[in-house]
Amino acid sequence: MKKSIKRIVLCTAIIAGAVIVLAAGFFGFLTIAEYRPADIETLEINNPVQRRPATGLPISILSWNIGYASLDESQDFFMDGGKNIRPASSANVTRNISAIKEFIHSAGCDIVIVQEADIRSRRSYYVDQRAYLAENFSGSSAFAYNFRCAFVPFPFPEFIGRVSSGLLTLNSFDSVEALRLSLSNPFSWPVRTANLKRCLLVSRIPLEDSAAELVLVNLHLEAYDSSGGREAQTAMLLDFLYSEYAKGNYCVAGGDFNQNFPGIDAGRFAIKNSDYFVPGTLKPSLLAEGWRFAADTQTPSCHLLNEPYSGDPDTTQLYVIDGFILSPNVEPVSVQTVDMGFKYSDHNPVQLEIKLK
Repeated sequence: MKKSIKRIVLCTAIIAGAVIVLAAGFFGFLTIAEYRPADIETLEINNPVQRRPATGLPISILSWNIGYASLDESQDFFMDGGKNIRPASSANVTRNISAIKEFIHSAGCDIVIVQEADIRSRRSYYVDQRAYLAENFSGSSAFAYNFRCAFVPFPFPEFIGRVSSGLLTLNSFDSVEALRLSLSNPFSWPVRTANLKRCLLVSRIPLEDSAAELVLVNLHLEAYDSSGGREAQTAMLLDFLYSEYAKGNYCVAGGDFNQNFPGIDAGRFAIKNSDYFVPGTLKPSLLAEGWRFAADTQTPSCHLLNEPYSGDPDTTQLYVIDGFILSPNVEPVSVQTVDMGFKYSDHNPVQLEIKLK
């Protein structure tokens, strides 16, 4: 009897020891393999062009969080209260990315800024969306990693796995420089090792008739954080924009802010269940004098992924979290969210037209 107990204790100790060793090895691997970008990195500009914008003439910009071409109307997502981490087959990704590309090309905008474009990610069946969207675009492309991890070890037991994803800027104008500027990270070890490393993708565009530059910022700020990380990243963004404007440059920052824009209908876009994703709020007082937000406050730009999109506004959580910030010397002509019924992504695209004063 005593021998049996000793054997059980010994076996239990061996198993526990093995689990500890494996866990230590796994977290050691994630720590060693962790993506650690520099504060500032120069990015490659593919297929540069010579065309330059001019003051007083219209410039069109399209922003779209494409949800790595995997979050179409039929999908939900575990972080939003759903169950899935990716579509059941690659057919969804192929269909979505094809339709996304078709819309981008048909829109004919001068500049396109895309968020959540995957390169080699298990969640999107390893489709290189960066290359696909840049193909046949009449201009240059620049890409900055926003999420890069060899293996994301949640949710159990399916796991997200490998992720390589980021911000993509397609630009029909000349760009003399593209930079990746790291944003503050609200997460600590070990969560940090397999989490997003968010950034700003900055494109410097020279003008035809001015020594100033159009400084274009593509962004996707923090989502699932309640410790002030999103607000800290917003502050870093504004500090950068203000510094560029002080140099005499024109500034446009756009993308997914994960914060509702001011001026929305408080009833229509009210939070239905605070247990799910709750965005921050962009207040008018956040901006310095003369600066402005540009967003379509009447049309939802995003919906909650706790369930497939039903189209019923009474039961669906809707947000207006995609849009732009403009410096005082940038005149907004129009801004419109294209209501695509979230057919290909959990976000609708936003089109902006501006003139440089």
